[in-house]
Amino acid sequence: MKNYYQPEIETAPYEKIREIQNEKIVKQVKYVYGNVPYYRNLMEKKGVTPDDIKSVDDIKKLPFLSKDDLREAYPYGLLGTDLKNIVRIHSTSGTTGKRVVAFYTQHDIDLWEDCCARAIVAAGGSDEDICQVCYGYGLFTGGSGLHGGSHKVGCMTLPMSSGNTDRQIQFMMDLGSTIICCTPSYAAYIGETLAEKGYKPSDNKLKAGIFGAEPWTEEMRQEIEKSLGIKAYDIYGLTETSGPGVAFECEEQTGMHINEDHFYAEIIDPDTGEVLPEGSKGELVFTSLDKEGFPLLRYRTKDICILSREKCSCGRTFVKMTKPLGRSDDMMIIRGVNVFPSQIETVLLKEGYTPNYQIVVDRVNNTDTFDIYVECPAELFSDKVSEMQTHEKNLNTAMRSMLGIGPKIHLVAPKTIERSEGKAVRVIDKRKLH
Repeated sequence: MKNYYQPEIETAPYEKIREIQNEKIVKQVKYVYGNVPYYRNLMEKKGVTPDDIKSVDDIKKLPFLSKDDLREAYPYGLLGTDLKNIVRIHSTSGTTGKRVVAFYTQHDIDLWEDCCARAIVAAGGSDEDICQVCYGYGLFTGGSGLHGGSHKVGCMTLPMSSGNTDRQIQFMMDLGSTIICCTPSYAAYIGETLAEKGYKPSDNKLKAGIFGAEPWTEEMRQEIEKSLGIKAYDIYGLTETSGPGVAFECEEQTGMHINEDHFYAEIIDPDTGEVLPEGSKGELVFTSLDKEGFPLLRYRTKDICILSREKCSCGRTFVKMTKPLGRSDDMMIIRGVNVFPSQIETVLLKEGYTPNYQIVVDRVNNTDTFDIYVECPAELFSDKVSEMQTHEKNLNTAMRSMLGIGPKIHLVAPKTIERSEGKAVRVIDKRKLH
């Protein structure tokens, strides 16, 4: 017995999916052109009108949107409807402190929750399950998305949010959670903590985990599956396109099915913007086919991946994407949080430091470590440990405020960070993520 949340679309023949996409793209381009002056202006510059778009084959005529556009249009420039129709926002940090704010109508939330419900059902979830959501709630999309999806499936939902591991474990064991949703590194940490408390994997009732928001390897998946006694499923999403549930894994665990009735995916050459044929490795671009509040067309995700239409044994006909194989920009994902070196530079300059720094990211016991080595200006440098610790603490607070995550700051003597002739090596990422 195959489990689908909306079988009529998840298993629809490719021709049917294409028909839905063609119909939606024509309507959506007209909607965006009429409601989003920022994008209409981009179309006019490119000499494209809605009449030029007759099917998804014509999507390549449209201009791209990038993180820069989102920053420039902040906060309301890409809004697709009257504010009175917006019922919620979510947000993620931007590259230099201007946040990305995504807007949702009730219709947008309903469709997003449907996408997350499909992911939960694909992981074996039903109305008999107890779903523990340990993604962060609030501005972060993770908690709200899976929470809504869990409701739609009819699971008993535990809105735990992240952190407070002792309480997570207490509820998990006492209430008999069967599905857990969180970042892979947090799942690994829960597994370790359970073992330290003397629990065996067979002592919990978990059967599946839905993990996303940060890169993780196949080895890490196997480790989590072993430590929790579950099957671990990947989920993909971006705040810009709604949040988790843009794509999800089925029992085959060989890539994530993209919810193609809501999102149209392309792979492009990151340098030329040219659309590449199926099976090519390149940058993933998404068009939201029916979003009202924040309707992005041809949004460049900067994630590098491959799309494949190979037949899947689960019966779903949606195209599959690989895990992101890297980035076409300098963004790092650390403990589920997007971090850009430019944000770090912004803080350093604001706090009176020179932009001579090095970021070292590693993964120790399945948890990301995040260290920043910063050259201390001569006037601040002191051989008094307490003074240096105060400077480090202040810098940590400023970084946490900008990034939403606290790095370990190491102030080092002036001129001790190696200078580079070419591109400075700002980031040393020791995690083996592929």
